[in-house]
Amino acid sequence: MARWPKRQDHTDVKPYWELTFDADGDADTARREELLSGAERGRVSDLLVFAHGWNNDKESARSLYRRFFAPCRRLAAPQVRLGYVGVLWPAIRFPDEPIPDFEPSAVPAAPAPPGGPGLDAATRRALDRAFPDHGPTLDRIAELLAERSDVPSRLYEFGRHVRELVSLRETSPARHLGEDTGAGEPAMLTDDAVQVCEVLAAARADDGQAELLSELRGRVWDGAHELLRQGTYYAMKRRSGAVGQLGLGPAIGLLAAHAPGIRVHLIGHSFGARLVSYALRGMPAGVRTVKSVTLLQGAFSHYAFADRLPHDRSRGGALRGVQRRIDGPLVSCHSRHDDALGRFYPLASKLAGDSTSFLNLWDRWGAIGYDGIRAVEGARRVTLGERLPATGCVSVDASSVVRRGGPPCGAHSDVCHEELARAVFAAGRIPTA
Repeated sequence: MARWPKRQDHTDVKPYWELTFDADGDADTARREELLSGAERGRVSDLLVFAHGWNNDKESARSLYRRFFAPCRRLAAPQVRLGYVGVLWPAIRFPDEPIPDFEPSAVPAAPAPPGGPGLDAATRRALDRAFPDHGPTLDRIAELLAERSDVPSRLYEFGRHVRELVSLRETSPARHLGEDTGAGEPAMLTDDAVQVCEVLAAARADDGQAELLSELRGRVWDGAHELLRQGTYYAMKRRSGAVGQLGLGPAIGLLAAHAPGIRVHLIGHSFGARLVSYALRGMPAGVRTVKSVTLLQGAFSHYAFADRLPHDRSRGGALRGVQRRIDGPLVSCHSRHDDALGRFYPLASKLAGDSTSFLNLWDRWGAIGYDGIRAVEGARRVTLGERLPATGCVSVDASSVVRRGGPPCGAHSDVCHEELARAVFAAGRIPTA
C-alpha cells in the first residue's frame, strides 16, 4: 500500500482555492469569486473538489486536502492542468477521534477526565462552535455527564437535552435534508433514553465477548456520551445535505458558466461524501461539467441512490437518479474495517417507528461507505485497482488500504492513500503520466 511521509512539501498542490459555506449553505462570495476567476484565468483542465466530513477544525481539513492531493501532480500527464478546491463547512469532530497520520499539532490530544467520558474543554469548544446559542443546554449536558447518576430520570433528562441541542428552527433549509431513505427522526432521539444508552454502551464496548447486564448498566453513561456524539452527527448529516444542495451545487453551476471547458471531479469523505452527492441535486439543469464523483467512506445510506427501496417498493432513495447528472461514474469506496460505519451508523440511522429488528438493522440502515451502493440496477462491484466503468454507479472495495485506526472510529478516517488518489483519476478519465 502506497503512503507518503508524514511531513512532506506540498508545493505541487496549487493552484488551490477554498469554497466556504455556512450551516445554511450560503457561500463566502469573495472566496467563490476567487475560484471562478482563477480557474478561468489559469485555464485549468481538471478541477479536484474535496469536501471533508465532520471535522470542525479548518486546519485539520486543510491538512487532509494537502495530504490527499499530494501525489496528484506526479500522477497527472504533462498536458493535464490540475486545480484543487477544498470545501470548508461548519462540521464537528469530537477531539477523541484520531485522524491517522495527521500532524499532532492538527489534532490536539483531549483525554477524557477521570471517572468517565465527560465534556473536556476541547469537546466543549467544538460543540459551542457547532451549536452557537445553546450554552445553557450544553452546560446541563456537561453536568449530567460528570454526575453519572444512577437515577434513570437523569438519563431521560440527558436525552431530552441532546434532542434540544440538535433540533432546527422551522425555517432552516436543512430541516428536510437529513432524509436518505425515509422521513422522520432517528429512533435514538425518540425512544426510551435508558434503553438507547444501554444499546450504545454495548456497541462501544463490543469486543466479541458476552457482557453481564450489571456491567452494561455500569457503563450506561458511556452510552450517553455516545448518544451525544451520534446526535451531533445527525445534525451534521442534515447540514451536509444543505451545504451540498444549496451551496456547492449552485457554485458548480456558476463555475460551468465561467469556465465551460473545465472538468470537475467531486471527492467527499464521510459526510463530505453526502455533501458532494447532494450537490448533484442542487446543480442547475443542463450542467454537465461534473465528470466523476468519488465517495470515500461515505456516511449515508447505501440505498440513497436506489430507484426502489427493497423494504418499501413505493419509495426510492433521496438521491435516486442523480448519478445521471454526472458525465462519468459515481464511485463509492467502502471498507469492511470501518467500525464507525459498520457499528454505530445503523444504530444512529434507524428511524422512529421503524419495526426493524436489530438482527436486520445493518441491512436496512447500512452505510454506503461500509458495504457500497445497494439496490441500483446495473451498479457494478469491483476491487480497488480494477478497471472502472465509464458511467453509472460502482462500488469499490477499498478494504485492502482503508484499514487502520483505533477506537471509536476504526478505519473511518484512513483515506490518505495513493491508491485512492489513483481511483479518482481512473473515475474521471484524467490522463496519467
